[in-house]
Amino acid sequence: DLNCTDREFVDAMTMSGTKCEGYERLDKNLEKIVVGRIEKIEPHPDADKLIVCQVNVGGETIQIVTGANNVSEGDLVPVVLDGGKVAGGHDGGPLPEDGIKIKAGKLRGVESYGMMCSIEELGSSRDVYPEAPEEGIYLFDSNSGLKPGDDAIEALGLRDTVFDYEITSNRVDCYAIMGVAREAAATFDLPFRYPDIRETGSGAKASDFISVEIEDKDLCSRYIARVVKNIKIGESPEWMKKRLRACGIRPISNIVDITNFVMLEYGQPMHAFDLSTIAGGRIVVKRAKDGDTFTTLDGEERKLDHDVLTICDGEKAVALAGIMGGENSMITDSVHDVLFEAATFNGANIRKSSRRIGLRTDSSGIFEKGLDPNNAYDAMERACSLIEELGCGEVQIGRVDVHGDLPEKKRIAFEPERINEYLGTDIDKDTMLSYFKRLEVGYDKDSNELVVPTFRQDLIGFADSSEEVARIYGYDRIPTTLPKDTAQMGSVPFKIMIENLAKNIAISLGFSQGYCYSFESPDVFDKLRLPEDAPERKAIQISNPLGVDFSIMRTLPLNGILSSLSTNYNRRNENVKLFELANIYLARTELPITDYPDERMQFTLGAYGDTDFYDMKGVVEEFIYKAGMKERIKYQVSARPYLHPGRQADILYDNTVIGYLGQVHPLTAKAYDMAKTEVYIAVLDMPEIVSRASFEPRYMGLAKYPSVSRDLSMVVPKKVQAQDIDDIIVQRGGKILESFRLFDIYEGEQIGEDCKSMAYTVVFRDKNKTLSDDDIAAAMKKILNGLQGLGIELRS
Repeated sequence: DLNCTDREFVDAMTMSGTKCEGYERLDKNLEKIVVGRIEKIEPHPDADKLIVCQVNVGGETIQIVTGANNVSEGDLVPVVLDGGKVAGGHDGGPLPEDGIKIKAGKLRGVESYGMMCSIEELGSSRDVYPEAPEEGIYLFDSNSGLKPGDDAIEALGLRDTVFDYEITSNRVDCYAIMGVAREAAATFDLPFRYPDIRETGSGAKASDFISVEIEDKDLCSRYIARVVKNIKIGESPEWMKKRLRACGIRPISNIVDITNFVMLEYGQPMHAFDLSTIAGGRIVVKRAKDGDTFTTLDGEERKLDHDVLTICDGEKAVALAGIMGGENSMITDSVHDVLFEAATFNGANIRKSSRRIGLRTDSSGIFEKGLDPNNAYDAMERACSLIEELGCGEVQIGRVDVHGDLPEKKRIAFEPERINEYLGTDIDKDTMLSYFKRLEVGYDKDSNELVVPTFRQDLIGFADSSEEVARIYGYDRIPTTLPKDTAQMGSVPFKIMIENLAKNIAISLGFSQGYCYSFESPDVFDKLRLPEDAPERKAIQISNPLGVDFSIMRTLPLNGILSSLSTNYNRRNENVKLFELANIYLARTELPITDYPDERMQFTLGAYGDTDFYDMKGVVEEFIYKAGMKERIKYQVSARPYLHPGRQADILYDNTVIGYLGQVHPLTAKAYDMAKTEVYIAVLDMPEIVSRASFEPRYMGLAKYPSVSRDLSMVVPKKVQAQDIDDIIVQRGGKILESFRLFDIYEGEQIGEDCKSMAYTVVFRDKNKTLSDDDIAAAMKKILNGLQGLGIELRS
């Protein structure tokens, strides 16, 4: 009924949302091919393996020389005439782009005016035409009603086009011919014709032969069974075989072909059981038991577990639900009575079961998308109608239909003004409703709601209804308009600016960036020597981990860096410096979590080789300074179990811990296979940094008066921390103190066993005058008095 070319059809369907990947003419490169009848066969005078045939091609009889040995007088064969084309060679190899042209000529001195064709030369194969001989000419059925001169391509069902669609997983209805046909009808505004389904059933009731019980209703929402008696196994009619072949399915027998045909037509997989093999006249849908085995139709024994759904009779399993039937209930040529099944199974379970047992079929591929239970009823009625139409058997009265609550039609508020605003269109209400009518979406005038058929599981809200209007109206018809607002230059978020600063500083100081997993093993906590009650051990568990090594979300950033350093160290790479900017994940509530975790970005530095504690301290202070944090950072003794007890410190800013640094504890280093080197790390909590950082420029004019510096060389008890000295200098230096820095530390016999020498440079400046010696002396005296309280003496 479509009055358009293949190309126009493809373009229109693609623009309406049913994307066509491509199409192929089945009769490509098949020209001047007719049905011929062999009238006479004679031996070739000069070749034992050739014969000379007189072939009636309608209106004339031509002579053809062939080497085929499967032809006889009276056979009907496809014949390509002089000047015609075939798709390929008889060997079934790759088809040439332009086919093969056939010309009249001589074979061993005898004229030949055409060629009789094998199925391979016609561009097909025995997979699609199983009746074709393995070698030789294709022979038409003598009872086909064909006569010489008829179109052989038409007779073979090759005068057609196959379209290849890319169907998205949300459009389950379009995995069926009817779904695509419905879309085509809507696209071209043509009526959609449903298949003719006749009322079926005679004799006894189906329930007299079979009962159905669903034990696991969460995995099977509907199961329909019908019984067909006195089955007559035979070939399907040519029209059905043509349709199956065009879809790449090999015709087998009428009963099997009907189930495949209905699967293609309705998108509903079906299965047929030999009724005589169903013990007790019972069907029970239930889970398998762990360790069960089952032999499928392909002869393979499958190992099952509790998650695999099976179809059982009164004694045994007879099918893997939604995947494949069993060898013990298969249809054979001797079958007398058949049980037909149409069911709806849980898509997620079918997908997992298919993967678990290593068996994926056309049926499982459809079921795993999630089918409409209402479709199973229509598909069953269609199959039974075809059985009676083709005379395959006697369908018994009624059906056994077991189901829970069937899905009802969804309703979506109809908002034409909002749809137009959303799409930028001006489509009137009645036109929109006509689009929905084409798609079989109803309209309730009283409630002003769209009534969505159950086969459209993808239509759930306003955005979906807007999309339906857009694609039927035509995306190419929607006008293109530029935004009316004033364009503004974008900016980098402040958080990203701080993170970029951290990267740049680390890279400029010789560090390389690493990327580590956010998933870790619980064994990490033992390697880091964390006590059993440590809060870091309360990690978020992954519900479907790749393995135990990736089963928790990390609560500390150290494992990734230490593992990377270990890899480099054990590959004899010297002087390695690494950094990482990545999140840790802290549960906000008691486990199991009931809220999203606190994702905190950590700036982690790690190094071994030509690096010490003070190098790490310098990197931290450089970053803090460049981040515009003007207050002086402080250090205090910490007691983290994964760091060296005498070489670690917390980093404080505004009396808040913003990070820590130190040497990795030797036992932790040993756990990471780095026992023979010193490893140093530093970690900064980036949310604390971002909240205190500032890039606002502060202008400071040139100083009008000179600065004065003094050096302090002191003998300091080892128990005194440098931070204590810093605090004294800041507290007692007064307003004229500009800066100070530690420039030397020395330990030796001259100093004393429990002491060390520390040397500071202290800088003074007054904004309003030049400092006198008395001013400097007074400030230094205050500082020295404070230091003496710590037991510190000046070196002589």
